[in-house]
Amino acid sequence: MMEAVGSAAVDTGAVTKRSAARPPADGVDEQLVDDLVEQARMSGLQLTGEGGLLAQLTKRLLESALEGEISDHLGYDRGDPAGNNGGNSRNGIRSKTVLTEVGPVAIDVPRDREGSFEPRIVRKRQRRLSGVEDLVISLSAKGLTTGEIAAHLAEVYDADVSRQTISTITDRVMDGMAEWQNRPLDPVYPVVFLDAIHVKIRDGKVANRPIYIALAVTVEGTRDILGLWAGDGGEGAKFWLQVLTELRNRGVADVCMVVCDGLKGLPETIEATWPLAVTQTCVIHLLRASFRYAGRQHWDPIAKALRPIYTAPTEAAARDRFTEFTDAWGAKYPAIIRLWDAAWPEFVPFLAFDTEIRTVVCSTNAIESVNARIRRAVRARGHFPNETAALKCVYLAIMSLDPTGQGRRRWTIRWKPALNAFDMTFDGRLSTARK
Repeated sequence: MMEAVGSAAVDTGAVTKRSAARPPADGVDEQLVDDLVEQARMSGLQLTGEGGLLAQLTKRLLESALEGEISDHLGYDRGDPAGNNGGNSRNGIRSKTVLTEVGPVAIDVPRDREGSFEPRIVRKRQRRLSGVEDLVISLSAKGLTTGEIAAHLAEVYDADVSRQTISTITDRVMDGMAEWQNRPLDPVYPVVFLDAIHVKIRDGKVANRPIYIALAVTVEGTRDILGLWAGDGGEGAKFWLQVLTELRNRGVADVCMVVCDGLKGLPETIEATWPLAVTQTCVIHLLRASFRYAGRQHWDPIAKALRPIYTAPTEAAARDRFTEFTDAWGAKYPAIIRLWDAAWPEFVPFLAFDTEIRTVVCSTNAIESVNARIRRAVRARGHFPNETAALKCVYLAIMSLDPTGQGRRRWTIRWKPALNAFDMTFDGRLSTARK
C-alpha cells in the first residue's frame, strides 16, 4: 500500500516488513543507525575524529537535551506563543567546546534573559563530560603518568588536555578517598590480612616508604579493604599499632584471625588490640625468609623438607617433622632453625583448624593478589613526588580491582566453605556482625 507524505510516496508495507524483520534493540532503530552509517560512508564522512559522524551526533544530542532543559526552565517550548511577554525568555546562545569520549565537540548552549538557567547535562564552565573524567581516572589507575595520559588523549581523541587538567581531575578522587578511609566498619570480621608494600617517594631524596594495607573478609564472604596508610621509614609494629587502633575506633570490635608476616612485635600489637584474635604467621613469608639463609642450590631440597611441617595434621606431628628437618639441615643452616623456632607460636595456630580454614589462612595470598595489582601501577610510575601522590595512585588501583564484579562473586564462592567452618569454630562471635 502506498501513502503520500508531503511530496514523497512511502511504501508503508515495506516499512512494516522492514520493521518486523529488524526490531529495535534497546529502543534504538537499528535500520536508522545503518542508514546513518551508510550515508556517512557514501559522503566520505569519517565515523570518528573532529567533525565525524559520532561527533555530529553527540553535538545534536547535547544541544537537543539543552533545549529540553531550557524549555523546562522557562515553561514553554521554542516558538510557543505562551512565551510572548511572559517575563523570562530565551536570549540567544553561547558557543563552547567540550571534550567528550569521541573527541572535542563544539555545541551551542541556550541562554535566558534573567541568566537563571543552569544547564545540568553540560554545566556552566564545564569543559569535559563525565565520561572523559572517568577515562582519565581509569588510565591513572593503571599507572599512566599525567604526560602519558595527555599523549593518549591527543593520539586517540585528538584532544589537547594539559597535565595540570589531568592532575586536577585525579585530585578529585582524594575527597572520595578521605570518606572511604573514615567510613564505619563491621563490628566483627572472620579474618583480617595485614601487609605492606614499599613505594619510592621523593621527599628531599627518593626513599622507600611503606604503604600499609588491611584487607578483611566479611561474614558474607566478600572482600573489604579497610584502609591505606603511608608510613615513614621501614615497616614497623609501632605503626601497625596506630593502624589497628584506628580500625578499632572505626567499629572493629573483634577479629577471629589475623594473618600477617613474621614482623617482630606485630603479634603483641594484635593481641593488645583484639585480645581474642588468633595471630597466624604467613607460611609463604616463612619459606621466603628461610631461603634467604640458604644457598640457591639447596632451595629445592629445603622446600621439600619443610613441606611436611606445614602440611602436618597436628601440631605434634609438625614438631616431629621439624625435628627431622633440624637433624638434616641444622648443622649447615642454624639460622633457619632459629627462624622457625622464633616463629613457632604464630606458625602453628592454623594446624588446629579444619582443612577449609587451613587453606585460606595459611598464607597472605588473599592480599598478595591485591598487592600485585598495586605494584603494577606503582612500577609504571617509578617514584612519586610526595606521600599524597603515592596514596592516590594506590587508591585508584584498588578502586579499579574488579570493574565487572566477577572477582567478587568468585571470592564469595571460594570463602563459603571456610565461613561455615569459622561459624562452628568461633561459635557465636560472627553472629554480632549479622545482626
